[in-house]
Amino acid sequence: MSGEPVGAGPIGVGSVGVGPWHGPRPDDARYDPELLAHGDRRNVADEFRYWTVDAIRAELDARRDPGRELHVAIENWVHDLNIGSVVRTANAFNVAGVHIVGRRRWNRRGAMVTEKYLHLHHHDDAGALATWAAGEGLTLVGVDNVPGSVPLEHRPLPARCVLLFGQESTGLTAQAQAASDVVVHITQRGSTRSLNAGAAGAIAMFAWALQHGGDEQR
Repeated sequence: MSGEPVGAGPIGVGSVGVGPWHGPRPDDARYDPELLAHGDRRNVADEFRYWTVDAIRAELDARRDPGRELHVAIENWVHDLNIGSVVRTANAFNVAGVHIVGRRRWNRRGAMVTEKYLHLHHHDDAGALATWAAGEGLTLVGVDNVPGSVPLEHRPLPARCVLLFGQESTGLTAQAQAASDVVVHITQRGSTRSLNAGAAGAIAMFAWALQHGGDEQR
């Protein structure tokens, strides 16, 4: 089934989601009995209403073309809301994985629970991430406005790659820059030295999607 399931009960005006299922229950393992009984008020697209988290993640995995595989990596970020913002955007673009480099623990509130539908990984440092990426046949693309970086605009991005972002204040570490196959920057025309890290992540993911997004990356 896709779209709003027939029989979904309404909830109050201004409420998010749908209420308890009305009518015969669907005979489909993707549906969560608890959500069918009590309603689904999660921030998910209508086609995924009442589905289990595992079913949604499996469907997103199935839609991804192995030949066009995007990962996102976050190195040593200290602002949890920025991490959450990037994770939420990564879910919107259906990236294959989000990689936390360095700091392992983070407050997931800003991700709005979207991390549950993603594959999260941890690497001790940028070198470990680079080794993993090479083993998977993925190009490591650093994103930072540092000397030697090239403009992201109009530049072909690899169909299979990891976009690596550094801290908003200090940017990519020297190790991360050296480990990257290429470092790109987002051209700015104002007086501010750098973009908000969450915004930079969204721009870079969108740039990749413009080049490589297909019907399966909806």
